[in-house]
Amino acid sequence: MTINFSILKKTFVINLALLLFLNLLVKPFWIFGIDRTVQNVVGANEYGFYFVLFNFSLVLNIILDLGITNYNNKNIAQHTQLLSKYVSNIVSLKFLLAIIYIIITVIAAIFIGYKDRQLYLLYFLGFNQILMSFILYLRSNISGLHLFKTDSFISVLDRILMIIIVGILLWGNVTDKPFKIEWFVYSQTAAYLFTVLITFLIVLSKTGFLKFKFNLKFFIVFLKQSYPYAILILLMAFYNRIDSIMLERLLSDNDAFAINNGAFQAGIYAQAFRILDAFSMFAFLFAGLLLPMFARMIKEKESIVQLVQLSSMLLIVPAITIVGSTVFYRYQIMELMYHNHADLSANIFGILISGFIGISTTYIFGTLLTANGSLKQLNIMASFGMILNVVLNLVLVPELLAQGSAIASFATQTLTALAQVIIAVKVFKFNINYRLIFSLIFYGLSIWGLGFITTNFISDWVLGFFTMLFVGAILAFGFKLISIKALINIIKYDKK
Repeated sequence: MTINFSILKKTFVINLALLLFLNLLVKPFWIFGIDRTVQNVVGANEYGFYFVLFNFSLVLNIILDLGITNYNNKNIAQHTQLLSKYVSNIVSLKFLLAIIYIIITVIAAIFIGYKDRQLYLLYFLGFNQILMSFILYLRSNISGLHLFKTDSFISVLDRILMIIIVGILLWGNVTDKPFKIEWFVYSQTAAYLFTVLITFLIVLSKTGFLKFKFNLKFFIVFLKQSYPYAILILLMAFYNRIDSIMLERLLSDNDAFAINNGAFQAGIYAQAFRILDAFSMFAFLFAGLLLPMFARMIKEKESIVQLVQLSSMLLIVPAITIVGSTVFYRYQIMELMYHNHADLSANIFGILISGFIGISTTYIFGTLLTANGSLKQLNIMASFGMILNVVLNLVLVPELLAQGSAIASFATQTLTALAQVIIAVKVFKFNINYRLIFSLIFYGLSIWGLGFITTNFISDWVLGFFTMLFVGAILAFGFKLISIKALINIIKYDKK
């Protein structure tokens, strides 16, 4: 792979390595150590109860943002001199949006039938979404200024705090009472509060003294520019997170111990979803780095071809390896992680994790199109994705339960990712690299064949699983999908 050093910045690879290193230290322990333990302790029904409410609060999260974070990230990357003016006005705007969000969330929850304990927990989950929204907005200023190292440390701060707090509650013998799912939510609240404070102080150090302003004219002008981003995020949130909500609402909840109970099926779905969510977090890190870089390169009219290809191979190739390995060893992985219902969640996991290739593709090409401002095309795509997901859930869930939601998710992620690639090719007039496409297909088939070999000839599943990962990595370099020489050259390259 030929590298044009005036385009490919070593910033991307170096800071991506730091970001991945910090997140690999922290987030796997949070997901597989803390979050998984909480689900095993409280049970599928109780965790399903929390999981549905969490996703409900997340779907409506768009009211808190209205596209502000993505638009701000892109704009600050291109016009850093606007930082102080934007922060002064946008923080005030976000407080106003927080009030609106809480009101709409509560009304919507009551409308669909949430009561008592559901509403109580939703208040805290909603407050957590407000805090998280502020963190993401403040971080968008940090990454927009290309302070990627600082942003990398902030990206794991909340999880470190949650690990400490929840870990003490789980294993610290500080209480004789059984662990409650409410404690899990309270711990998140405390961690987010501290992270908001630290992140705000960092932004304040870059802006100097701030005087917060309630400027209605600025709000209207800014929201007119950011609303296409808001529509896109809303639509994508629907087809990414509505599965568990529809699953819980569509199924009977008369018998709490029945196999078709909504909360129970949502809990089973959550077991399978957790690993996909973990990998998606790491894919999201690419988008966080790429958005301001794409935005600045597009503004300066630099070719983004090499960066698109590099980032795609660094994310999509590992995604293919991960999907193949986890699908073949899905039963063993679920049995290792969960005390109960692993047999039910294994097939659901196999379907869900297959969508990770589509998710990874979206984080590259969707980010590129967002940086370019191609919101009309993205919103049309996302609208079809939302409709497809809802229709598939309505059709499949009554018969297939959680497996129906998994199929709906996989189909939506795959088709919307393909649509984004096609849109990007047309918008940027990319030349189609058929050789690379065929290499990826052949690589995927090789991983699939490797799965059959390891499962049939290696009796120890752990050895077989890691053999797939190791040989898959060797094949990626062998097929020249990832070039060590290119990565070394980028790291050595000194920007002018």
